[in-house]
Amino acid sequence: MAFFSKLKERLFKSSSKIDEGLDAIVEDGGEVEAPLAEVAPEPVVLEPVEAAPEPVAPEPEPEVQPEPTPEPIPVAVPETEPEPVSDFEPRPEPTPMPAPEKPGLIGRMLGRTPAAPVVRRVMDDDMLEQIEELLITSDMGVDTALRVSANMAEGRFGRKFSTGELKELMAGEIARIMDPVAQPMPIFPKRPQVVLVVGVNGSGKTTTIGKLASQFKAAGKSVVIAAGDTFRAAAVEQLQVWGDRAGVPVMTAPEGSDPASLAFDAMARAEAEGADLLMIDTAGRLQNRSDLMEELAKIVRVIRKKDPDAPHNTLLVLDATTGQNALNQVEIFRDVSDVTGLVMTKLDGTAKGGVLVALADKFGLPIHAIGVGEQIDDLAPFDPREFAAALTGLEE
Repeated sequence: MAFFSKLKERLFKSSSKIDEGLDAIVEDGGEVEAPLAEVAPEPVVLEPVEAAPEPVAPEPEPEVQPEPTPEPIPVAVPETEPEPVSDFEPRPEPTPMPAPEKPGLIGRMLGRTPAAPVVRRVMDDDMLEQIEELLITSDMGVDTALRVSANMAEGRFGRKFSTGELKELMAGEIARIMDPVAQPMPIFPKRPQVVLVVGVNGSGKTTTIGKLASQFKAAGKSVVIAAGDTFRAAAVEQLQVWGDRAGVPVMTAPEGSDPASLAFDAMARAEAEGADLLMIDTAGRLQNRSDLMEELAKIVRVIRKKDPDAPHNTLLVLDATTGQNALNQVEIFRDVSDVTGLVMTKLDGTAKGGVLVALADKFGLPIHAIGVGEQIDDLAPFDPREFAAALTGLEE
């Protein structure tokens, strides 16, 4: 898929990629093995090319040589041993060629070139410890790294593995953890459906709202955006640019206004206009600032005065470059605003995307989308198998 190619290209740019780490692990203590086809080195014997006993001398076809040259070269096949003809030397007997090697099952799955020797290493305690360290350094966290590596080793101790086989094992375990949380943002019949977007400063909330609004609008939904970040003028202007691009109205308030009051007014407008979705931006706030978190809680309380079930979705936008700090953000925001789903941005700016696996493993919150850039198509629904393949360097 196009997004998988973009994800793999942009996801990890530094030298600390998991696939390079697996290469180093296998080479450290591994042994070079010939391809499976070379275990039986005898080639399939081909008969030497000889003069065929029959037909003895094929008749020349006039249509092939319509205009014979003045001194044609004889073309009859000799009945016995060939003699040198004019200035031409006799051809040597061709050497029998071995049959082309066929890749094994994993080789066919990965599209690996079968002719190259493969380095394999025995799965043992030392190798398992190196895999654990590699996963921890990719921001997967200690608990999740231990779980993934233990599942990879279960029933496989003493067996030899190549880098490609380890990638496939690891990608399978990561996808298994993330399969249950790969869910699109649910759409409810309630109109307007209120979507509150929260997150720390610089996580990409405003851009994410603009992209989601544009995508919902393209899907035939009517959308209203409320620029609830009333303390940062650039955020309002950025939302207005996205609103103009998508044909979506953006409600604003004077700088420094109460964001809870704006959210209440936006709900009234969206209800009057019969909008399908109301997306409310909020100011970025650090999870350790209790005063700012209380302000967010106030927005939620005011929204519920208008609709006790609102907000129907609370999206927490996370910056992938924050690493393990994202776990702390989820804990705090979930307690304050009842987070219902996650969006991970800036995966193109980190070499460690394993934190998304840790989030799925620890919290089990739905992951609705991931972003790898600034363009409209750089935010896409989360696909766990594509992500696992890109994370481990496995070819899709």
